[in-house]
Amino acid sequence: MPKWKLSTEFTFDAAHFIRDYDGPCGRMHGHTYRVRIEATSSQLHVSEYCPHPVMVADFRTLRWAKQDLLKGGLDHSVLNEVLPEGYETTAEMIAQYIYNKTKKQLPSDVKLKVAVSETPNSWAEYEDD
Repeated sequence: MPKWKLSTEFTFDAAHFIRDYDGPCGRMHGHTYRVRIEATSSQLHVSEYCPHPVMVADFRTLRWAKQDLLKGGLDHSVLNEVLPEGYETTAEMIAQYIYNKTKKQLPSDVKLKVAVSETPNSWAEYEDD
């Protein structure tokens, strides 16, 4: 069956520390996080911003995390204060958090993959089975 695939990348700046980590990552520090999101579907949908079924997902919806903290995003936040209970501030768990929050805003048939990078050479991915 034919399908569409959207990809978008964005950055946000945030501080964090990894709880109980024995090393520099256990101290408060910051990153310019790079996020890559892929959304795939065999059908097109309406969005919060467009009433016509012409997109897999709206890029505005996919990029929510790049917004300022005061607007519901993660930019210029301290992740340890923002992520809900149960999420640590590793790249793996940040990817899972962004995935879970984004997935709730999309039609159920849209498959999603979220990748998060703290450095140019390292990525963590979280995706549908």
